[in-house]
Amino acid sequence: MNAPAGADVVIAGGGLIGLAVAWRCAQRGLSVTVLEPEPTAGASFAAAGMLAPITEAAYGEEPLLRLCQESLARYPAFAAELTALTGVDIGLRSSGTLQVGFDADDMRALDDLHAFHVELGLPVERLTPGDARRREPSLTPRLRGAVRVPSDHSVDARALHAALTAAVAAVGVTVVPAHAESLVVEEGHAVGLAHSGGVARGRTVVLAMGAWSGNLPGAPRLPVRPVKGQVLRLRGATGVLDGTVRALVRGRGVYLVPLRDDELVIGATVEEKGFDRTATAGGVYELLRDAIEVVPAVTELELAETVVRFRPGTPDNAPLLGPSADVAGLLLATGHYRNGVLLTPATADAIAGYLADGALPDYAKGFGPQRFVESMR
Repeated sequence: MNAPAGADVVIAGGGLIGLAVAWRCAQRGLSVTVLEPEPTAGASFAAAGMLAPITEAAYGEEPLLRLCQESLARYPAFAAELTALTGVDIGLRSSGTLQVGFDADDMRALDDLHAFHVELGLPVERLTPGDARRREPSLTPRLRGAVRVPSDHSVDARALHAALTAAVAAVGVTVVPAHAESLVVEEGHAVGLAHSGGVARGRTVVLAMGAWSGNLPGAPRLPVRPVKGQVLRLRGATGVLDGTVRALVRGRGVYLVPLRDDELVIGATVEEKGFDRTATAGGVYELLRDAIEVVPAVTELELAETVVRFRPGTPDNAPLLGPSADVAGLLLATGHYRNGVLLTPATADAIAGYLADGALPDYAKGFGPQRFVESMR
C-alpha cells in the first residue's frame, strides 16, 4: 500500500509520540503519513501511564525535569481536547503519588531525594507512616514513612493511544500499516520512507520509532538503545489504591498504578538485554514480591497480563528532539526512556511547531541530537 505522493510530513512510528506529532501537524494544515505495522507493539502498550516529573527527577537531570514539568502542564488541555474530538476518556487521574520506604535504608534514600526536591522548590510533603496509611489504607503498616507528591498524576496509556488513533483519523492523517524499512535520502535530504509496498514520500521525515530508532537503515547513527521492562497487569483492584504508589523495598524500586476498570499496573524491571522479549519467572516474582510487601491486598488480585516492552534509552536519559545534525529534512522525536507518556504533549507541540515555524520552542532547545555528535562518530 503506497501513501499519497508528496505528503508534507512522513512519520516512522505510530506509538504515542508518532501519533501525537501527526495530530498536531495535521491541525496546522500539514498533510501527514504515518508508517506503523503493529499499533500495540510499542512501549505505550505496556506503560503504566505515570505523569511523574518529580518522582522521576534524579540528580543531574534538572533540564529533563523542567521539560517534563512543561509537558505535564499541557496535559489537562491536551486530554480535554482529545476527548472532545474523539469521545475517548484517557483516564487522567489527579490523585497524586506517594513515595514510600519499607526499611531504614529505604527511608534514608527517600529522605535524600526529598531534600533534593525541597532544594529545587518542588511541591513535596513528608508524611508519617500513619499519614500515608490514612491516604492509602491498603498500604502495609510496616512501612517506615512516605513523601507525598500531589502534582504527579497518571493516565491510561492504552486509552491515550486509542484516542490518538481516532484523532489522527479525524483530521485526515494517512496511516500505512507497514514497517519503515529504510530512510530514503536523495542529495543529502530525507525524502521518505521505504516499506514493503513502496515509498512513502514527504518533504520532511520524522523518526519516532522508540527503541528501534537507532536501527533504521539509511538513517544516521543514534545513541538510542532498548531497555527491557517487564510489567504486570492485575484485575480486581477496585478500591485498592486511590493514587500511584512508588516504593523502595530494601533498595529495590516498584510502582503500583491504579487504572479504571479495576486494573492495577505493577512495574517494572529494568534490563539491559537488547530486544529480548522473554517474560521471566524471576521478573514476575520480584515485582509481585515487592508489590505485596507494600500493598498486601495484591495477593488476592488476578494476574491478567505479563507484558514485555522496550524503553528507548539514551546516554543521559533524555529525548532526542529536533533536526538531525547529519541529514537535512530529518527530524527526531525519540529516546524518551521512562517519560514517553508524560512527554507526549510537549514533544508533539515542539515538532509541529518546528515544522510550522522553523524553530523549536525554548523548552525543547536543549534536547537536540547535536549533544551526542562526538559520541556517535
